[in-house]
Amino acid sequence: MEIRSITGRLDVTTLEKLMVLHDRVFGSGSNKLEVELDKKHNLHIAAAFLDDELIGYKIGYERKDKHFYSWLGGVDPRHRKKGIGQALLLEQHDWCTREGYHTIRTHTKNRFKNMLILNLKNGFDVIGTFTDQQGEPKIILEKKLTS
Repeated sequence: MEIRSITGRLDVTTLEKLMVLHDRVFGSGSNKLEVELDKKHNLHIAAAFLDDELIGYKIGYERKDKHFYSWLGGVDPRHRKKGIGQALLLEQHDWCTREGYHTIRTHTKNRFKNMLILNLKNGFDVIGTFTDQQGEPKIILEKKLTS
């Protein structure tokens, strides 16, 4: 497995692979994701490849000066429980530190227990909750980075 750090716009081939994997992980939504990617400032994607197959990703962007938002990620269901999510998180955090970010924030839902546990194990603190537009509660987590 190889972890690649991608900044800025994706090439067409990688974008297509991301859309396929996103639909595999979440069931649908790649059309909306593709549109949203173009709107994000200082976009960073940590991508896990096995040979030439994209098997995991973690996407984030600058939400304000020195603050990064870890937005979206997933691992192909066929490759879960192999430490890929952890490797992607570490790549994202290393990149954020190198780029001078002070904090990383993320939101998750209680039903995504593995993501919640991964974040807590990696130094995130729960700093609040809110209810999203679909009426579902979300947990706000934040981690201070050391430079």
